[in-house]
Amino acid sequence: MQDEGKTYVMKCQTSIRRTFSIKRLFRRGIKVIALVFMCFSLNAQSSFVRVDSTQFTLEGSSYQYIGFNFWSAMHLACAKTGDRKRLIRELDQLQSLGITNLRIMVASEGPDSASYRMTPALQLSPGKYNPDLLEALDFLLLEMSKRKMYAVLCLGNSWQWSGGFAQYVAWSKGKDIPYPLKEDDYDDFMKFTAQFYKDKKTRQWYLEFVRFMVSRVNSLSAKAYKDDPTIMSWELANEPYAFHRKQYVQWIKETSALIKSIDSNHLVTVGSEGMTNYPKYTKNDVYKDFEFDDIDYITIHTWPENWNWYDPKNAETELQNAINKTKDYLHTHLATAYKLNKPLVLEEFGLARDQGSCEERAKLKCRDQYFAAIFELFEYYQTRNTPWVGLNLWAWAGEGRPREAGKFWKKGDSYTGDPPHEPQGWYSIYDSDKSTLELISRFNKNISRSR
Repeated sequence: MQDEGKTYVMKCQTSIRRTFSIKRLFRRGIKVIALVFMCFSLNAQSSFVRVDSTQFTLEGSSYQYIGFNFWSAMHLACAKTGDRKRLIRELDQLQSLGITNLRIMVASEGPDSASYRMTPALQLSPGKYNPDLLEALDFLLLEMSKRKMYAVLCLGNSWQWSGGFAQYVAWSKGKDIPYPLKEDDYDDFMKFTAQFYKDKKTRQWYLEFVRFMVSRVNSLSAKAYKDDPTIMSWELANEPYAFHRKQYVQWIKETSALIKSIDSNHLVTVGSEGMTNYPKYTKNDVYKDFEFDDIDYITIHTWPENWNWYDPKNAETELQNAINKTKDYLHTHLATAYKLNKPLVLEEFGLARDQGSCEERAKLKCRDQYFAAIFELFEYYQTRNTPWVGLNLWAWAGEGRPREAGKFWKKGDSYTGDPPHEPQGWYSIYDSDKSTLELISRFNKNISRSR
């Protein structure tokens, strides 16, 4: 494994030497000069996660992590509809595993009566917000700060489980969302959702929401979000696709610039899967999508089963293929990270239990082997100053259990690690998954020692 990693590191370092042009250095020069004049204020704010070339830094040291997607954390934190006692227990357990980074969905759009949704919604209609969920996010950030955890706050979604961009389009067009009826029937839904980028009204509503969230002052601590180091970064959306390239790139540029104009303390990223397994369809271009100065780091996701790299029913013959494909995908994007001179985070990756079972009692052998292979490569890379600096597993379920394993979520069910539109238990990591949690804890300790 180390020989393999060394080969990829050398290839990437050679690539960056060939492609890091004088023109790009000049383009960044003005920004560098501005940063020099800000040095004293930056020192005063050293508790914020920052970017130094291809690395994250925190309080003067490098910051790498194996974290979790805990997308439902804000909803669990709600005093009226959530379960704060459960949330606190789970944050304590995550802290005991060495978890310092959580990716959280902080955008959900109504109405609560819609299908396949996490409820209640934060934004009931354009510009109308649920005060209970806003206070819940305030509470969550306070609890995370007590444990020195850092939040990636996701401001939108290309998928239906939080309402997302499809809901903005439905509000604008006055049309019903064409929900996919089966797993391979997403084309109409995705084309409907992609109208978000071309519709001035939907983009304006979104930008107003972003301005509202980034400008928020915590109601419990009286601290402005922009001054809260518990927030590591603002993420534009979960898995946006560039079906309309021109408008998509303009959306990235416009939104990231808006955030930075309000909040100069926090990082900003796009939240995309990277080039995806179907780049000709999604039209994602990682270099062009992440090259803006207001975008601080690169995100990618990998989904071996969803992308047909892996069949859990044939794990004996296909598990190694899933590992190899994941590494190849990572290395492709690592080369781009070198070229852009920006950090890279693999912020979503997961694997089902053995045989693809959604049952809690199913074995974890294949998932643990897959995770271990990725962790080992990450551990090797992060000691060699490569741009790959973080991992967020999909997804933390904690104490949550499905009403019925493999069925869709319904209002009143416990939140698990699987969003409402997917089979419950599919990728969930439970508080009782001892072997997986021990693996995470062990590698987090290794990473902590190597800093």
